[in-house]
Amino acid sequence: MAINYSSTRGGENNVTASMAILKGLAADGGLFMPDHIPVLDCSLEELSHKTYQEVAYAVMKQFLTDFTEEELKTCIERAYDSKFDTEEIAPLVKADGAYYLELFHGSTIAFKDMALSILPHLMTVSAKKNHAENTIVILTATSGDTGKAAMAGFADVEGTRIIVFYPKDGVSRVQELQMLTQKGANTSVVGISGNFDDAQSGVKKIFGDKEFAKELAGRGYQLSSANSINIGRLVPQVVYYVYAYAKLLENGEIENGEKINVTVPTGNFGNILAAYFAKQMGVPIDKLICASNDNKVLYDFFKTGVYDKNRPFILTSSPSMDILISSNLERLIYLSTGCDAEETKKRMEELSKDGKYSVTGEMRARMADFVGGYADQAANAAEIKRLYDETGYMIDTHTGVASCVYHNYVKETGDTKKTVIASTASPYKFSRSVMEAIFGSEEGKGEFELIDEMEKASGVKIPQAIEEIRKAEIRHNRQCKPEEMEKTVSEILQ
Repeated sequence: MAINYSSTRGGENNVTASMAILKGLAADGGLFMPDHIPVLDCSLEELSHKTYQEVAYAVMKQFLTDFTEEELKTCIERAYDSKFDTEEIAPLVKADGAYYLELFHGSTIAFKDMALSILPHLMTVSAKKNHAENTIVILTATSGDTGKAAMAGFADVEGTRIIVFYPKDGVSRVQELQMLTQKGANTSVVGISGNFDDAQSGVKKIFGDKEFAKELAGRGYQLSSANSINIGRLVPQVVYYVYAYAKLLENGEIENGEKINVTVPTGNFGNILAAYFAKQMGVPIDKLICASNDNKVLYDFFKTGVYDKNRPFILTSSPSMDILISSNLERLIYLSTGCDAEETKKRMEELSKDGKYSVTGEMRARMADFVGGYADQAANAAEIKRLYDETGYMIDTHTGVASCVYHNYVKETGDTKKTVIASTASPYKFSRSVMEAIFGSEEGKGEFELIDEMEKASGVKIPQAIEEIRKAEIRHNRQCKPEEMEKTVSEILQ
């Protein structure tokens, strides 16, 4: 059955999957949503004997109905290949009673690789299907990981350019070096003097500028996005939650049909929304535990029903979650209104105007699967240390937030269902914060000195992605103010 896509704000309807992927964001500023969430057409029992690639096909063919079997299978094969350093693509590690779903075995050692390895392939097929003549310019804001993963995916892909904006002082040194050393004649990186929300708002503003779009089209360019606002990023993320359940089943860790909980460290809300989609597809997930850091705008939202971004922006040791405008929440708002685009649009206009909006009791009831929790800096560091001291397992600062929130949830509720924790980045990406959490102050030590010590302490080999940046030359050094972003895009595309 064909699935079409519509904007959460009502301005575009009945768009094919390939067109939604190509556009990234709807013309009215809304996000594309499928006209219904499809149900898996095979049992989890059947999927439990399949590879990651086979599970990916089973899930993605349901959403991307205008792709042929051959097109989709080719995209999957090219994406999930030897650039992942484990055969399973997303291994599950059991530690301290929970199951850590390691989503960081791709080429940039963060979970963004899971979707951004396939997006360039989906994008080029979509361009062909829709006879797009123009060069596709991928415009992306990053809180640290998306940028690198998107550039790695799109580097030297024919018919594309990619421009990434990141907060100059809001990412870890390893994250920054990964971006600044990125090769590829079609890649550009710009540090902005602002935070992630400034970068994200700037990118959305550029997408909304019709005149600029016209000017670019005249120069042979069309804009698209690699952020999780693009449905082509969200759909591949659904896969690993389906896969995790299937693997737990295969390994005899759960009975068929047994409900599990899922805990996700989240900022932009895409990763946990993907787990919600997996639940709607038929995976027996009970609670979706949404873990926030000190920027706990989502925690407050699930607690009160009011989304309010009017608060100080806090820079933390888990920078990929330092976000006050969670773009993907718009998709959940849309679902909670019964897919009422007018109601959704009204709230997004309030957010834009007043920085806040509230939801009705009925909408909250429809979001009852979600539970919010948060861990501040100290609690996060303590959890990283506790887990390492007790089990020898080392996690990064984002997974630390999730692990802490999960344990607090169990204490508060007594809910002991088996739980998958999304482990979203390698500890090597945040070596200083992780090493200081476990061993105390590491002042005076260089980034790579700490990385070498981490290898000894963790027993995990230094990933290729880190070795690559050790001696790589800096290729990008452009910077701008948030208000100069559009002008910067125009200059880069000269």
